[in-house]
Amino acid sequence: MKRPQGHGGGDAAQAGPRLIAWEVTRACNLACKHCRAEAHPDPYAGELSNAQARILIDGFRESGDPIIIFTGGEPLLRPDIFDLAAYASGLGLRCVMAPNGTLITPENAAKMHHAGIQRCSVSLDGAEAASHDAFRGVAGAFDASLRGIRHLKDASLGFQINTTVTRDNLRDFKRIFQLAEDLGAEAWHIFLLVPMGRGASLRDQVISAAEYEETLNWFYDFRRSTSMHLKATCAPHYYRIMRQRAKAEGLPVTPEHFGLDAVTRGCLGGIGFCFVSHSGQVQPCGYLELDCGQVSRAPFPQIWREAEIFLQFRNQAAYEGKCGRCEYHRVCGGCRARAHSLTGSHMAEEPLCNYTPALEARQGRGAAG
Repeated sequence: MKRPQGHGGGDAAQAGPRLIAWEVTRACNLACKHCRAEAHPDPYAGELSNAQARILIDGFRESGDPIIIFTGGEPLLRPDIFDLAAYASGLGLRCVMAPNGTLITPENAAKMHHAGIQRCSVSLDGAEAASHDAFRGVAGAFDASLRGIRHLKDASLGFQINTTVTRDNLRDFKRIFQLAEDLGAEAWHIFLLVPMGRGASLRDQVISAAEYEETLNWFYDFRRSTSMHLKATCAPHYYRIMRQRAKAEGLPVTPEHFGLDAVTRGCLGGIGFCFVSHSGQVQPCGYLELDCGQVSRAPFPQIWREAEIFLQFRNQAAYEGKCGRCEYHRVCGGCRARAHSLTGSHMAEEPLCNYTPALEARQGRGAAG
């Protein structure tokens, strides 16, 4: 395979991933409307054995110093999850977990802490039981998640709240945030819906490009009202909007003013982030099921360095439409999963972006003149 060329490619491959989301199992006890995996409670065929999983963790360590997100499905349904977390922690990797909250008990919260899990993310997609349970597909999920959060707190485990943005819950965002703050969350991450897997039936819940812009501008303003860490995920436009707003306000985009948002990029798939499926398929992210390599056939560090799709993502010239011409490409890149889901091409321009790059705007004005 070729070495990456163009915009930032070599640096990304050489540095290694910053974050790896590892789907340790695809089994799950919920039936969420937006689930990319269309998960069900029973174990899936082809899940990595403990020995295979340890080899993969060794590969993570060899690739650099990434944060490992133990996710699913529901990671607590994997019987050896605490053994794997402890093994990764023992190698010096920072480990976090993404359970849905409903299966957390005092006993397994203590096991997470003992295994070296440093933070958990729990999703709340409504401010009360009715809306959250409807989205998660199981009655009682809301109350069970709140109970699980209490167990995390009792075990001195930090947690963040994740919320998927849909047309239905957009109006309740302040209430959801208030709930996260009242619970004592360390962070609140909002996720812009990517309609694939079970979520393909939620295309009517995808907000428009104009609503997207409005929501992210609201998020920019809202972050001033709290000391809690706020992050927009699957929302690469935010990093363009942040710079536009900062420039208008005369603020430098530095960690002092914007925290880690000042030094990260919108879509990190194949650049600073990747996803490993339950069967060992490496992908740009969980929402983009493109086979970039199988860990049963090649070592993880080699896949990270050489996967053809990753090389495309590291080369601005490979991007189609305005994403390839945009002056904010380095900090945004457009959501590759949303482009693939809505257009069929993972390199297409972001379909829910209404920004016109400066070059196109100048050309338009010239043509008009």
